Amino acid sequence: MEAQRRKPDQLDVLLIRALADHPRAGFLELSRLTGVSRATVQARIQRLEADGVITGHGPDVDLAAAGFPVLAFVNLEINQGGLDELALELSKVPGVLEAYGTTGASDVICRVGATSHDGLQQTLIEISRIPGVGRSTSVIALSQVVAPRYLPLLEAEERPRPSRVPTTAGQRPERDSGA
Repeated sequence: MEAQRRKPDQLDVLLIRALADHPRAGFLELSRLTGVSRATVQARIQRLEADGVITGHGPDVDLAAAGFPVLAFVNLEINQGGLDELALELSKVPGVLEAYGTTGASDVICRVGATSHDGLQQTLIEISRIPGVGRSTSVIALSQVVAPRYLPLLEAEERPRPSRVPTTAGQRPERDSGA
């Protein structure tokens, strides 16, 4: 029987914020930043990883800076019952950055990156050749209005405050000025 996962509390969110602001910090540095003992920081982060809340530690990549300035969102209508096979085939297409099963007019939405419009067209052709894809529509992103984020959602909800959270730790850790 799998242990029931616990919803992150204030300390967990504080540690996630500190990791986001200081991705290269070790447990001792995170302890200093948050005012929580190193042992507690280490145990909490390891539990968040084991629970699947923290899924990675970067690096974050700017695709445009890496030579892939074209970003598109592709909506797919697929044959009924074909989602598992489609997922396998989409994972073989390098330009497919992520894909989600959806409700509404389309069945799947994909985020696709490419080096050029010609490269995007080739990726779209490759996707359309996947068995089970009935129709696709795509839109090209012109600019990023809000970067991918998760902390505002985590921080917006009231959470229990464990006794290990210092009273000053409820505040966000200081951000590096980059200097």
